[in-house]
Amino acid sequence: MFFRGFRRCRAIVVATLFVVANGTAFAQDAAAPQYVREAPEGAPNIVVVLLDDVGFGAASTFGGPAETPTLDALAAQGLRYNRFHTTAICSPTRASLLTGRNPHRTGIGAVMNVADSRRGYDGFHVKDTATIARILLDHGYSTGMFGKWHQTPDWEVSQAGPFDRWPTGEGFEKFYGFQGGETDQFEPTLYRGTDPVARPPGDDYHVTNDIVDEAIRWTRQIDAVRPDKPFFLYLATGGIHAPIQAPAENIARYRGKFDGGWDAMREEIFARQKRLGVIPQDALLTPRHDGLPAWNTLGADEKRLAARLMEAYAGFLSHTDEQIGRLVAELKRDGEFDNTLFIYVVGDNGGSPEGGITGSQNYMGRIQGMPETLEGMLAQMEETGGPSTYPHVSAAWAWATNAPFTWTKSIASHLGGTRNPLVVSWPDGIKRTGEVRSQFGHVNDIAPTILDILGIEAPASVDGIAQQPMDGTSLAYTFADPDAAERHTRQYFEVFGHRAIYDRGWMASAFHERVPWGSGLAVGNKPMEDDTWELYNLDEDYSQAIDLADAHPAKLAEMKALFMEEARRNNLLPLGGVALSKEGMPSLSRSVEKRAYPAGVYSIPESAIPVMTNRSWAIEADLTIAEAARGTIATVGGTAAGWSLFIDDAGRAVFAYRAFAVPSVVLTGPILTAGNHRVRVEFDYDGPGYLKGGDFRLSVDGSKVAEGEVAATPPSFFSINETFDVGRDTGSPSEAYPESAGSEFPFEGGTIGSVVLEQR
Repeated sequence: MFFRGFRRCRAIVVATLFVVANGTAFAQDAAAPQYVREAPEGAPNIVVVLLDDVGFGAASTFGGPAETPTLDALAAQGLRYNRFHTTAICSPTRASLLTGRNPHRTGIGAVMNVADSRRGYDGFHVKDTATIARILLDHGYSTGMFGKWHQTPDWEVSQAGPFDRWPTGEGFEKFYGFQGGETDQFEPTLYRGTDPVARPPGDDYHVTNDIVDEAIRWTRQIDAVRPDKPFFLYLATGGIHAPIQAPAENIARYRGKFDGGWDAMREEIFARQKRLGVIPQDALLTPRHDGLPAWNTLGADEKRLAARLMEAYAGFLSHTDEQIGRLVAELKRDGEFDNTLFIYVVGDNGGSPEGGITGSQNYMGRIQGMPETLEGMLAQMEETGGPSTYPHVSAAWAWATNAPFTWTKSIASHLGGTRNPLVVSWPDGIKRTGEVRSQFGHVNDIAPTILDILGIEAPASVDGIAQQPMDGTSLAYTFADPDAAERHTRQYFEVFGHRAIYDRGWMASAFHERVPWGSGLAVGNKPMEDDTWELYNLDEDYSQAIDLADAHPAKLAEMKALFMEEARRNNLLPLGGVALSKEGMPSLSRSVEKRAYPAGVYSIPESAIPVMTNRSWAIEADLTIAEAARGTIATVGGTAAGWSLFIDDAGRAVFAYRAFAVPSVVLTGPILTAGNHRVRVEFDYDGPGYLKGGDFRLSVDGSKVAEGEVAATPPSFFSINETFDVGRDTGSPSEAYPESAGSEFPFEGGTIGSVVLEQR
């Protein structure tokens, strides 16, 4: 067993005598069941923190511009890993981290809303790759997950279930957080267990503060009852995935600090990295991609906007680290920190370029091809990062924060997509502290590391299901020896056809087609065999800067053959880029042209209601008004985009439609007097085709009372996290309700009979 067992005295003793009803005592049979599962003696608490969309050079601990004092302190009393890797994109990284397997062997080869006929792209987590949480349950641990899950397929994220691929079905006894790839940081879509819940009240709310509060509360509850019992805490923050939203004071700290632009900042990061010793002194800084603009080519307004977006980005990362610091402080206050294995993974992939070339104040529309003007973005500049914006940084900032590597998130072929910082702290178990470790590591090494230090073998079966072996390698061998020979010697990477293979210091890489900062979601059809392979000797070329393909054709051929071997073993064949499409996947709304919803239903995923994009549709609500009625009748979406049908403080029926940066439509009808009313909204689409506008009509009791038009509508969705609600507005509001509305603006002063959504 790797750890030394001296932390706690076991307080629970399983009784050896039982007293039956008549008071007679009997000795316990030796074969009696074990009523209390005990962890190995002295077993440490385990905390795994996973940040989102953070490049290798973003945090100060690894030379970046964003202050991360918690990460700095953990690195000083632990170890920094500078050759640790993720999968280049969110869901596969999380699947690999939790299971110790390669992502395609878990069934999650790409983001959760993508699947095809290949086993590696099932789009859901298969049962023969149990999570580390599920394994630790059988070894006496309490298990809790807080924050972003993003492992449940879309068609199972609803109150209809099933719930076996929710956190509470994957080994976590406690879950508090959000399901999708992102959420509004100020008005999140939250679940407690499997139940949708409203965020706590308060004007200074932020979801990162909230999930850390919940994590601290959970550890205190365990300690109050079983101080001897260790816990496994998985904290996956929304930071710093878009929307880039943080408290104003955190953003203000960076005012003016990015006015020099991304080219200068990348040079500064590179210099700091060498001073800190987190990259070799002979490392090279890779050049900017031709598709990204030089800072000095931007106009004055473009520079002001870009700098402001980056200020919000740095503020968000600092705020996230600050909240993790509160968790660390709590562990220290309770005397738990020294025997806590604290694993801090700084990003599930490289920096995200999804804000596009210009950056965005409403990026979810931008990635669907919705128009956004410089003038419109500038008008919101002073609000950047606040509740009224849904922003993302320019792609060139993402590239700069990936220094010294090339490419970004989703490009699994290159280190800018896959190399992320890792810090490991464990005062009772790691004695050589403040050092850098450079052995190759991968996110699939986390689960094997945990099992190794506990002296636990990976189970052959879980819940009666035979398990696939783990692919990762324990990193515990590096704790005491910076020069230990590398044990994780081979690793493949693949996302959307971008692919690479690492083997004993060499890496072969093939970029496949689509640049990651383009508008729209489609992936082209370039044949895989037309891709150009590159070859790198990473033992001598830390930053993947010198392509040796022409100099070593035999080595490249060998590496390509190794990739195909791994592709066969990991369910990637036949190779192909994956289109961002839901065709062929289960759907909660497919073939549903009309549906009536009763009052009180809420948190229904947008993907579960009749499709309202690229077509004409209608909403109809039957109401009974008593007096002074007000509140939400029905709504879908949130701050970025969506619609709401409600009654305002004056008692008038109002329909509001927001399509990202396109000018909103607000239709206001008459005051609804006491009695029964039918309110109807009809939309006539200007199609066929995508991104077209159309005309709205608001009618009350069969008479048209208002009309308007919108220039463009979303081609795919209003959001990937907001929901459809009747009688309240959960998550972020899709309309600026009256100040007296409260966070959910519940319907009152009458009753809602039903709300019907129908395609026309």
